[in-house]
Amino acid sequence: MSKLPVRHPELSPGVSVVIPHYGDPAPTLDLLAQLADQAAPLDSTTGDELPIQLIVSDDASPQPFPEEGTAYRVVVVRRERNGGFGAAVNSGVAEAVHDQLLILNSDLQVGPTFVRDLVAAAAPWQPAVVGPAILEGGGASPPETTAVDYSGRHFPTAGHQVTEWLTPLAGWRAHRVLHEAVGHDTTARLGVTRPVDWLVGAALLLPTHAFRAVGGFDEGYFMNSEEVDLQRVLRRHGIPAVYAGTVTVTHAGGGSSDPAKRRAWVVQSRLRYAHKWGGRAATRRLQSALAAATAVNLVWNTGRRLAGRPVTPLATARTEWQLLSGRTPR
Repeated sequence: MSKLPVRHPELSPGVSVVIPHYGDPAPTLDLLAQLADQAAPLDSTTGDELPIQLIVSDDASPQPFPEEGTAYRVVVVRRERNGGFGAAVNSGVAEAVHDQLLILNSDLQVGPTFVRDLVAAAAPWQPAVVGPAILEGGGASPPETTAVDYSGRHFPTAGHQVTEWLTPLAGWRAHRVLHEAVGHDTTARLGVTRPVDWLVGAALLLPTHAFRAVGGFDEGYFMNSEEVDLQRVLRRHGIPAVYAGTVTVTHAGGGSSDPAKRRAWVVQSRLRYAHKWGGRAATRRLQSALAAATAVNLVWNTGRRLAGRPVTPLATARTEWQLLSGRTPR
């Protein structure tokens, strides 16, 4: 296991916040306003401050991020083409000047001391990738919290993905055993701080030098799996992932992308991950296992159709087979 250097001398103490932007600027502007006043004293006795740099990476958004009209300084990076989450973050990190990097989805709501709280929770574990508990919002403004997301995860296996793919198990997914079966680490819960295999990428704090040293996110992932891939690489360099359940953010929800495209991105990214970490044989095993699960779903949905349920067994199976072939269903 190789160790990365402690820090890069050109980076100053503080936090560089990178927010990828695509689509409606309103959520990004709202999050920036919540973050703008968080450079406050960390220690009341010393008066030490936490410098915060705000960076927005506009991923060739059809609604560009507006540079004017904010009462605080924001570094705006404008990409020439839409490359997905990882590419947008990488472009933003290129402008980071502080030794800690905070990657945030634009559709989050944070408390007034969120950055300081997360930095404090992460301090005993550094260098590490640290993420807060993610509360799922109900879409209201401000979002009404509905549940705690399982943002601490086990490294993915074919078994996890087959379990998630199987329609007959859908009605049981609220049970703890099914959460574990799809890769959720149920010991990472609200109020608990502990190491996990990896963390969902909606909110991640990590050393800037470590992110850069391993090349950042693999831009071959358009959306999904880039964060587990990165954390697996960092683990090889002795940098763990830590779930900080004493700190929370709220995911406002309401993603604007097409659900069919989102599912295609998930499947394509998982196939890429399987190939990267297990080779062609692992990819074929995953495709074969999911194809078998599709056959089970076809039988199950046919029974449901015969029982009068409004399902389309053949169309659903065709869509799933298209996803496994790497195509995006129309």
